[in-house]
Amino acid sequence: MEVTRRKLADGVYLTYLPARKFKTSLLSAQFVTPLAEETTSAYALLPAVLRRGTVTYPDMGALSARLDGLYGARVDYTVRKKGENQCVGFVASFIDDSFAPGGEKLLESVAALLGELVCDPATERGRFVPAYFESEKTNLIDAIRSIINDKRDYADGRLLREMCAGEPYGVPRLGSETSAEKLQPKKLYALYGRLIATARLELFYSGSADLDRVERALQTAFSTLPRETIQEAAAARDHAPRQEVLRVTEALDVTQGKLGMGFACGSGDVPALLMGNTLFGGSSNSKLFMNVREKLSLCYYASSLYHRQKGIITVSSGIEFDKFQQAYDEILAQLEAVRKGDLEDWELEGARSTLLNAYASMGDSQGKLENFYLGQAATGQSETPEALAEQVRQVTAQRIFDAMSTVTLDTVYFLKGKEAAE
Repeated sequence: MEVTRRKLADGVYLTYLPARKFKTSLLSAQFVTPLAEETTSAYALLPAVLRRGTVTYPDMGALSARLDGLYGARVDYTVRKKGENQCVGFVASFIDDSFAPGGEKLLESVAALLGELVCDPATERGRFVPAYFESEKTNLIDAIRSIINDKRDYADGRLLREMCAGEPYGVPRLGSETSAEKLQPKKLYALYGRLIATARLELFYSGSADLDRVERALQTAFSTLPRETIQEAAAARDHAPRQEVLRVTEALDVTQGKLGMGFACGSGDVPALLMGNTLFGGSSNSKLFMNVREKLSLCYYASSLYHRQKGIITVSSGIEFDKFQQAYDEILAQLEAVRKGDLEDWELEGARSTLLNAYASMGDSQGKLENFYLGQAATGQSETPEALAEQVRQVTAQRIFDAMSTVTLDTVYFLKGKEAAE
């Protein structure tokens, strides 16, 4: 696939992903802004409020009728975290022109609707409609509160917050309940004006329309977008390892313990660390899964994730409260096995195959492609999935051992039950 990236205006970029094998087209508009404690909840709330209505379609009923008129097109708001940036906006999915009844062209109409959602929201007396604001603020607070209901996600988030305390990477994508509760309509409307005027806007298109037509449609749709001094996206910064391991224990009403471990990576060899993490805990054939979970039955689940934008690896596991030390020791033992090259040939090639299959399958989903290229744009990367796959093919066993030898324990988070704490 020949991917093209063009600058359409000051701080406005289009990534063109031509595709004729899908019956739908995808159009995405995402504002990229640095993560900050004081604005994250506000920016997470914004697209939800904007999705409630525009000047032409002032409520959900009118918007739904318009989407029905576009043969059931969908527009969803999104809030994502990419590196040390927050990405908020809309993703539209609609019938590709090559499949539309009577040869009707939908691209321009959908682009115009996205432009109106961003540039011309429904307002009352110079601010967002109060009912829309209050309803979506309640939904945001409920979403933040509900995170604790999934203890695995909760523990993973707490590990990142502790490990990256004081760093933007530690800020949750929805912000905090405290900051969300403080939001007011006037302040949110002011932040909205700042966001659309100063944040970089990344546009993505996947479908059969030619590039020039897509460019014209989007330039027309966003012609009224205000542009001032554009704030650059936050550059990725590696986590500085601690001199002494941070250990945090929390007690909640849970029946299963959650052990999270954060590691700092001292190597810049990203492909080797990708392979090393896949061997360690990044697949169903990894050492954590095969040994700590299956063979020794120390964990209900055990996996690891490499955060390449931050240069860290995090381990997520569910354990019995009294198995903490055994699980902790065995996780470190499996990391040491990868460091020393205690691997079978099938493990090495299995990890390589896992990564190559993941890159190859991206082209089967417009959503995956949009998400991947948004991450690339937000973090200043330019490699395609094909280029990353080729890098993985070139990784040698020695490079993996060298890269993983720089991985050091930084933070340990343990969530245990209240009874176990007494």
